[in-house]
Amino acid sequence: MPSGSVYLVGAGPGNPGLLTVRAKELITSCDTLIYDSLVHPSVLGLQRTDGERIYVGKKSGCHSVAQNDIQALLIEKARTGKRVVRLKGGDPYVFGRGSEEALALRKAGIAFEVVPGVTAAVGASAFTGTPLTQRNSNSTLVIVTGHEDPEKPESLVDWSSLPRKNTVLCIYMGVSRISAIVENLLNAGFDGSLPVACVEWATLGHQRVCRGVLDTIVNKAEEYSLKSPAVIIIGENVNMGDELSWFEAKPLQGRRFVVTRSQGQASELSEKLEKLGAEVIGLPLISITKNVDTRTRDDVFAEIASYDWLVFSSPNGVRYFFEAFFETFDDIRSLGFLRIAAVGKSTAKEISKFYVTTDLVPDEANADSLADALVATGSLDSSKVLLVTGNLGRDVLTRKLEEARAIMDRFEVYRTEATDLSRDPAAKAFRELGADGILFTSSSGVKSFVDQAEDLALEEGALHPKSISIGPITSASMAQQGMPMNFQAKEASLESLVDEVVAHFGKEDS
Repeated sequence: MPSGSVYLVGAGPGNPGLLTVRAKELITSCDTLIYDSLVHPSVLGLQRTDGERIYVGKKSGCHSVAQNDIQALLIEKARTGKRVVRLKGGDPYVFGRGSEEALALRKAGIAFEVVPGVTAAVGASAFTGTPLTQRNSNSTLVIVTGHEDPEKPESLVDWSSLPRKNTVLCIYMGVSRISAIVENLLNAGFDGSLPVACVEWATLGHQRVCRGVLDTIVNKAEEYSLKSPAVIIIGENVNMGDELSWFEAKPLQGRRFVVTRSQGQASELSEKLEKLGAEVIGLPLISITKNVDTRTRDDVFAEIASYDWLVFSSPNGVRYFFEAFFETFDDIRSLGFLRIAAVGKSTAKEISKFYVTTDLVPDEANADSLADALVATGSLDSSKVLLVTGNLGRDVLTRKLEEARAIMDRFEVYRTEATDLSRDPAAKAFRELGADGILFTSSSGVKSFVDQAEDLALEEGALHPKSISIGPITSASMAQQGMPMNFQAKEASLESLVDEVVAHFGKEDS
């Protein structure tokens, strides 16, 4: 990215999986990110930690920053040599005011690029089984705004001129004016029996669809308490949703969960839940950073081939260990003939990325089970064991292995600390919306959640979540911190945790 340039980027309709490759590339490398209210928190989390982030979102009845001020901000930041991403929900040029910003940039002599995004109508269409075009039913697609600038002297939408036959009509930002819009359409000669689908929060886990016909949709929308953001789709193709809908059939569709994770790290648990239709808020309760003492590193690697066991207590330990390892060696065979143990399947999976086989994985993913499994091998008496861990590693593992007469060395390669959630976008989303459940996968996550309770207090109307624990050690930490535990996975694994979530929150017919 050249300095002093602006990128008008579409973030898509909400689902972070629909972000384009180009958009992701720009977000991760920009100096300044200027974003709207409908951008998903996990998309914002792609930005590097030292980048500047500015919110300029607009909501109905609450315009935080005037459009002219946004344009002035883009120019100001670019003129200081910043690489600026202006991140918008949907597509910049589809009711996104991207053209106004592009014109302002061109007039100011600022270089810019426009990166298209999946627009809301396309997202709503795909996630409700409602084709926008279909050879046998419509040859025309009309996209129209239902909310124009109130300062304009008259509406630019000529409802009476819209095609009424063989057409699918998509109306943006029309929920608050749906009664007037329907009246305009009926007066223009649209058939009152035309099928209608109002899609709220399209493509996200808590997507809702209100279906009806023109004559009934106003009352149905009121019964649903339908709110923006929503897209209204009108046309015969809406009836195809009964046959083509796939997203609404997922077991966790309509549910929202909080996954406690480390800052800046993707979550395997989040991916599993999203595949089942859930919306996930990745709450970065802790930050995990590489923390390798150079003297300890040099001492460890000088005698790495003399160890009998290399023991990993977490996937983070694996990542940072091998990062330090390859800073010293250029061949994995420099590990020698030691055996490798992992605390659980996720850690073993991380080890496999370095083309190394794990020799021991306990049935339950916790320090006690790992220690017991190592002791059960009968190989620890006078054996040299290198434990790779972080600053919060539990002493129980070291104690049990030393009791079995192992010669223990501890190698800390990362540091775990609580994050500042006061201005974090994911924490903001949690405070405003709440969730059906919050999943805890570690004792450090539990403690950090309790320590930062003030920054996580739910606002009025937010959904209060149930608490779900990955296993007995995490549950014990929750009890120790005075936190209620509603459900616990039958086994201490991500797979079992997801099974528990589906059992309690999934749709019965899925």
